[in-house]
Parts: sequence; structure tokens; C-alpha cells
Amino acid sequence: MQIVILSARRGWHTDELCRALAERGHIGVVLPYEGLVATIGGPGRASAGLSSEQAPILTADAVLARIIPSGSLEQIIYRGDALHWIEDHGVPVMNSPRAIERSVDKFYTDALLHEAGLPTPETVVCETVAAAMEAVRAMLGRKGPGDDPAFDDAVIIKPIFGSMGHGLVRVSDPDVAFRVTKSLDQLRSVFYVQRAVDHGGRDIRVFVVGGRVIGAIERRAPAGEWRTNIARGGTARAFDLPPDWERLALAAAAAMGAEYAGVDLLPSREGSVFVLEVNAIPGWEGLQRATGLDVAGTVVEHLVSRVRTLALDAAGERRV
Repeated sequence: MQIVILSARRGWHTDELCRALAERGHIGVVLPYEGLVATIGGPGRASAGLSSEQAPILTADAVLARIIPSGSLEQIIYRGDALHWIEDHGVPVMNSPRAIERSVDKFYTDALLHEAGLPTPETVVCETVAAAMEAVRAMLGRKGPGDDPAFDDAVIIKPIFGSMGHGLVRVSDPDVAFRVTKSLDQLRSVFYVQRAVDHGGRDIRVFVVGGRVIGAIERRAPAGEWRTNIARGGTARAFDLPPDWERLALAAAAAMGAEYAGVDLLPSREGSVFVLEVNAIPGWEGLQRATGLDVAGTVVEHLVSRVRTLALDAAGERRV
């Protein structure tokens, strides 16, 4: 099979995917989103094509969608639409553009997780400073006798788009929150205000592929830091996932429609656990180093199995 890997750049993850494909007798071609060229119409007015760096995409057996590079609103929409168009031409895309669109937006992710009945921290998303400050004061005002012990006396103000802990601000003083929201208002930001979980500087990253958990790690924040991201100095170790936490991770990935995903679980020190995030373009370098798992191999095997199943289904329909 020839598998196109669309990505913002070549690097460790694309190298791992190409290695896993080659070991299984397949070809991996890494192409940049910025090089996408769609051709519609022409001689005969029936032709249509999509390529990157002059390599055709619509004739590939499948597409692995990796990191979509930052860009203007038009560029981002075009790249997402291209993924939809690839699917419309019968080429399997993993993860699907629908799953990526759902998971890249923290607001939409939280809404879908909540509607799926999964535990998520209290969150308010809004566009005005007044509404954001009302949420901040309400959340901070709940800390006291009788309050849920899972939560800390602080709120987290996040960008709805972002990763690796960038742009997160933790505040416990309404005056500080006001300064933060006024500054963000100048950037025409959407305010995402979430009540802070008392997690003791740890969280759990669960890796799901094809409806099963293949591994998990516990991440610990470095001294003086509350964010656990490995990119910010956090450490990771292999973690034995309790069965009920495994069910949470699988349900979270299913709610996003993600065939492979990194699901972040946030356990509080008093025992509650929340689903914090689902990443449909997940990294796995820290997981692989901590567990020794061949994550790329598992991802590739699932994709190849899916392509073969679709081919068999199509052949059966033709016979009928």
C-alpha cells in the first residue's frame, strides 16, 4: 500500500510512521499541507485532482493526517476541506477531518464529552470580559466548607486552540484574572474559564488505537510547575490503568470519533477523575520511551486493517 502522511513538517513521528510502514512492506510518503494543490475541471471538465509537491493524493490507499500547521483562517479551512475532499473520493483518512475538527477545539471537545456523560471540570466559554469575570468569581466563590474537594481554589484560563500547555494561566485572585482577561480581550480571544482540579501535579495520558487502550503513562510536573506536559519538563512513567479509567478513555475517544487518540485523564487527590482532553493528532514519544511500545506500528497496523476491510466490503458490494 502507498500511504500519504500529511503533516506540517518531517520529524520523529513521521519517521516512525514511515519506519513502521516499511517494516510491513508498505510505502509512506510525507507531504506538507502547505504544498496542497487542488485542480478542479480542465479538459473535458470532468477531471479533479489533489497533490502536494507534485505527488498525487487521491490515488493513495490511505492518508494519515498529522499536525496541521498554523496559518490564516482561509489556510486552515482549506486544509480541513482538503481532508474532507479526500474522504469524499473514497480514500480513508485517519483521523477523519471530523474527529480532528472536534478535538482541536477545547470548547467542542468538552461539550461532546459532557453530552456523552463523561466527567469534565466545570467550564465556561464566552466572548466578553464581563461574562468571563462572572465565571471566575463564581468558581472561586465556591471554595469553602461543603465544596467538592476535587477542586482547588483557582481557575485556569485557556485558549480554545492550543497544545503542550502553551497559553494556560492559573489564577486564584479575581484582580489578576481581570488583568488577564482584559489583555486577552485586546486579541479578540474567546475566554475559556475552567475550574482548577486539585491534581497534585500529575495526570494520565492514555493512548487509544482502534477501540482499545494500548498503553498509558503517568506524567508528573516539574518542581514549581503545575502543568504536566513533557514538553514543559514533565516526567513520564508507565502506568497500569484501572478498568474504570480505561472505560473513560475509550468512551472519550469514541465521543470524538477518533480511531487513534491521546486521552488526558486528570485524577484529583481525593479520588475523582476527570476527562480533560482528547487529542486526535497525538504525539507518543514520551509514551513510547516510558513503555517500550511500538506505537507507530500499532497505528499503522490498524490503518492497514481498515483499508483492507473497506476493500473487501467494496468488492462484496460489486459482486452483489
